[in-house]
Amino acid sequence: MSSTLREASKDTLQAKDKTYHYYSLPLAAKSLGDITRLPKSFKVLLENLLRWQDGKSVTEEDIHALAGWLKNAHADREIAYRPARVLMQDFTGVPAVVDLAAMREAVKRLGGDTAKVNPLSPVDLVIRCLKTTR
Repeated sequence: MSSTLREASKDTLQAKDKTYHYYSLPLAAKSLGDITRLPKSFKVLLENLLRWQDGKSVTEEDIHALAGWLKNAHADREIAYRPARVLMQDFTGVPAVVDLAAMREAVKRLGGDTAKVNPLSPVDLVIRCLKTTR
């Protein structure tokens, strides 16, 4: 195949003066077959696989396996899901920040570059309430 599924499913959206690129499931379905009966959560995962298809961490076979899930009704491989961003609440986010600080401290102690200790995806931390004392 001269074109990857990623390239074949890429489309554009014009809004005012801006052009946005996205991965179209109807365009992908031309190569994958009927995906209309897939659960919505699988369609989200399918779009994510199309976005990240690189031939190594996400292959065309991975995409076909997910698209054909209704026929097989089982998974024989992992899904390489990579969210565009992560939203964490305070009770999960604060321990993650503490872990990152501890890892950076350990890397610094060993003479490494602390700037390399970062999440792979952007993370937003939501703090629901703050208690202050005087």
